Amino acid sequence: MKKTGFISKMLGTIERVGNKLPHPATLFAMFAVAIVFLSGLASLLNVSTIHPGTGETIRPFNLLSQDGLHMIMENMVVNFTSFAPLGTVLTALLGIGIAESSGLMSTSLRLLVLSAPKKLLTFAIIFAGILSNTASEVGYVVLVPLGGMIFLAVGRNPIAGIAAAFAGVSGGYSANLLLGTIDPLLAGLSEEAARIIDHDYVVNPAANYYFMFISTFFISIIGTWVTEKIIVPNLGEYKGDAKPEEIKQLTHLEKRGLRFTLAGLIIIIITMFLSVAPIEAGFWKNIPFSGFMRNPETGGVLRSPFMSGIVAIIFLVAGVLGIIYGIGAKTLRNDNDVIQGMGKAMSTLGTYIVLVFFAAQFVAYFNWTNLGLIFAIQGAELIATAGLGRIPLLIALVLVSAIINLVIGSASAKWAIMAPVFIPMFMLLGYSPEFTQLAYRVGDSVTNIIAPMMSYFAMIVAFIEKYDKKAGIGTIIATMLPYSIVFLITWLIMLIIWVEVGAPIGPGAPLFYSL
Repeated sequence: MKKTGFISKMLGTIERVGNKLPHPATLFAMFAVAIVFLSGLASLLNVSTIHPGTGETIRPFNLLSQDGLHMIMENMVVNFTSFAPLGTVLTALLGIGIAESSGLMSTSLRLLVLSAPKKLLTFAIIFAGILSNTASEVGYVVLVPLGGMIFLAVGRNPIAGIAAAFAGVSGGYSANLLLGTIDPLLAGLSEEAARIIDHDYVVNPAANYYFMFISTFFISIIGTWVTEKIIVPNLGEYKGDAKPEEIKQLTHLEKRGLRFTLAGLIIIIITMFLSVAPIEAGFWKNIPFSGFMRNPETGGVLRSPFMSGIVAIIFLVAGVLGIIYGIGAKTLRNDNDVIQGMGKAMSTLGTYIVLVFFAAQFVAYFNWTNLGLIFAIQGAELIATAGLGRIPLLIALVLVSAIINLVIGSASAKWAIMAPVFIPMFMLLGYSPEFTQLAYRVGDSVTNIIAPMMSYFAMIVAFIEKYDKKAGIGTIIATMLPYSIVFLITWLIMLIIWVEVGAPIGPGAPLFYSL
């Protein structure tokens, strides 16, 4: 109890400090201004370094000069509109907005949880939570309160059900069987940062997919163990006043919608399989349009329209399945309903678009000044001389990410700040941008569930207060801390094994990089 009390006090202090920080958009605006003045100071001091790959002398570009100020004014709009994460997130979310507004997402989650055997109920909730983060905030809004309702309905402590769902939705954020909006977002930021070193480097949205796929099962199993062996015994029997609510079974129309969706999904899967089928293998060559999404020059899949078009695929698949479900379930009556669903998804991004505007300026200024490259080269030299081995270096990056996550809730905001520094630095030390991104994602995930700055933390407090009027932030932190610790240990072990084996972490995503 003393340990839990100490940790609660420590994180309470972090929360108070974090609440005093400006909005992330304001922070990026401040960073952008700071970069401008820092570039002038670095130029005045004649700071320079030698590029280890080309031997070229790298000097800072002064944005306080006449040329620099002209660049700022002339490229402000272009910086914003060409910022890689902006278009990818907006495009993917348009399709997911249709799937959400039609009811496909919430119905699928209910089906997954309700159809699971009682012994697998906890596993099903955590597994569904992990899958739900494909569709943005739907897991927080639908599955977390549903976890409490389900546990209460079967005579178990509802707070344990909320904890299990929250662990899957938020703690399992770096695991999934599917790609979501966060994947192209982070890949875009990683690509921008990687081009500080390599102007032609491409990071595809599926860069971490192999690791995420395997993690889905490990985190589901480990999360189930933590729930049953630690959380449930610690919480004890529920003695609150809340009465079990009836978990509504799927209606006839909802089942009809899912049947329609399943048929559509089968057709889509067959079409996608044919699109990447070997052009000259077996009888595939006799099927019209087979392999049409492969690279037309090499015939490969890794650097193909299929991989580079992942965002378009997410948009089309989510949108088409949402429409098919809506027709079957009669939740979409006409095209106006479809457009409204897309518009509703866009309406939630107002603050994000403001944040992106300032983040885009900061990233552009950082690249123009060469300060990111200079910091990366000198930081890499410093780390190299420090003699940190491969594994300690990996652990250090994960822990830095986990700690920063406690005070900055937005995954994209943190990575926009960290990527321009850490990706070039680790590229110079021989690690691929995809691997650096993965290490960041692991650290970001494990402290989500104990970070008061996380966007949905206050909402989780409200869900728990429904069953325990005295509950607060300390209750959540004390409940979720075991998940955070065990997830961190599990993922670090997985990362270490992955590094030692040297296997790729995703399609076309090696562990290591050489200049």
